[in-house]
Amino acid sequence: MRQSHLFVTTLREAPAEAETRSHQLLLRAGYIRQLAAGVYTYMPLGRKVLRNIETIVRQEMEASGAQEVLMPSLQPAELWRQSERYKVYGKELMKLQDRHEREFVLGPTHEEVVTELVRGEINSYRRLPVTVYQIQTKFRDERRPRSGLLRGREFLMKDAYSFDTGWEGLDLTYQAMYSAYERIFDRCGLKYRAVQANAGAIGGKGQNHEFMALSEIGEDTLAVCTLCGYAANLEQAEVRRGTARPAQDCSGRPAPEKFHTPDQKTIQQLEQESGIRPEEIIKTIIYTSGSSAFAVLVRGDHEVNELKVQQYLGCGEIALAEHDRVQEVAGVGAGYVGPAGLSIQILVDAAIADMAEAVTGAGEKDYHLRGVVPGRDFPLTHVGDFRSAAPGDVCPHCGGGGLEFHQGIEVGRVFKLGTVYSEKLGAGYLDTDGRSQPVVMGCYGIGISRLLSAVAEQNNDEQGLSWPLALAPYTVHILLMSAKDTEQRELAEAMYVQLTSLGIDTLLDDRDERAGVKFKDAGLIGIPVALVVGKSAAEQKVEYMDRRAGSKEIVDIGEAVLRVSALRTAPDAAFM
Repeated sequence: MRQSHLFVTTLREAPAEAETRSHQLLLRAGYIRQLAAGVYTYMPLGRKVLRNIETIVRQEMEASGAQEVLMPSLQPAELWRQSERYKVYGKELMKLQDRHEREFVLGPTHEEVVTELVRGEINSYRRLPVTVYQIQTKFRDERRPRSGLLRGREFLMKDAYSFDTGWEGLDLTYQAMYSAYERIFDRCGLKYRAVQANAGAIGGKGQNHEFMALSEIGEDTLAVCTLCGYAANLEQAEVRRGTARPAQDCSGRPAPEKFHTPDQKTIQQLEQESGIRPEEIIKTIIYTSGSSAFAVLVRGDHEVNELKVQQYLGCGEIALAEHDRVQEVAGVGAGYVGPAGLSIQILVDAAIADMAEAVTGAGEKDYHLRGVVPGRDFPLTHVGDFRSAAPGDVCPHCGGGGLEFHQGIEVGRVFKLGTVYSEKLGAGYLDTDGRSQPVVMGCYGIGISRLLSAVAEQNNDEQGLSWPLALAPYTVHILLMSAKDTEQRELAEAMYVQLTSLGIDTLLDDRDERAGVKFKDAGLIGIPVALVVGKSAAEQKVEYMDRRAGSKEIVDIGEAVLRVSALRTAPDAAFM
């Protein structure tokens, strides 16, 4: 491609609404353009990167045994009602009606559609297992689209679905997909971690993992062991319980003592005003689920993990109780609630059960209690892991390392769905005895457009983008310093013809622009290798610039062509 013909406009400054580095550079370098909030056009450069990602994904999906299909984005709403996800997705589900007032949704995912498809195609164990995948546009009505392609309303995704006769088959398929994902992200040059995760709105009854691109702008927090390979999303990270405190003999111990704590509602206020350390305090937090109220107890230096609470109770959404509800069930406002005397269900974090005594709210405004004994002054009927992991916690897997925290961007996820969808939508098969059985499913997604942005977030410098070789829109960028210089122009044209004839994606900057403009644009666009045709053209030499290494070297044109040609056989992760 000649840059004089390339449909691209670079920007000196990023639009004010672009906050993340990847969003700024993708806009400035002309890879994307915004049409509406969370909706983007992929310009030729951006589309080429997407195609390179898609090629890697297709190769690894096919190698894993998956077969490509293409399913409709427009889905009957009735399917979502059958799966009971219509309300779960809520306002994020884009809904519309046709002229006959039939309701449809624009699919954020395709579990319902693919299950319906398989229900009509497969009826015998002889046709299983099977895995299908697609690369398809998805839609999600984000309340606040942000960070460019990282959280949009329209996005490109690879989603795969597996169908097996049983859990043992699903285990094998799941591991094959997990390994395929590792190869995909390795080939894309991504710095990532696979972490244990929660299934969320996708649902499912089995194991699932998220693949997280490491990034300071990531919305997810990862808990990673410093010693072993354990890694989990913070919402799912387990907490290892220390040595349990032996049962206490409380005979003869004094009752809790009430003391005055005016306007000391928070842990910080208690620490500053009364000199009580957070780890000596029990926080009593009132939650509601539907019409029911319950309390969760965690130590003052810990935070409630609401997902763990939901999983323990087996309920849907939970919410912090409103002021009036707290007053109703506890007899006092938040900040002074204590577990003693509560008549509602109390969930006690394991760290609380291990305390000899603690400070709690007194159930009376401006007062707290000291000397409260767990198990004596409130029941230990429901003890479990109800808090979020914290830096320095002991690894729950190996027990030797500590947990450290990183931010990450979710770029892929693998789920064991089991029979959640097949039972609700009637997708079954006849087994060897002729009995009907529900198919056992798995689901595997990669955000293609999000992956593009995550790679851009990890691969840039002060000049601009700096693409890994496998994803770059072009392999080599020929920079003609003076289009008016005959020797330079002829050498640049000859190299362009030679490289393109070898099948190497080459961009020739043949514009009649100043050298400074060309260097700035090349730095922004971020192609791995630049060949600068300048004053050395008379000697049949060019400057070979390795964009990622930051090195420059004057070489003969033959050597330059050989080096660029060798990149075609280099590993995908070259220039990492």
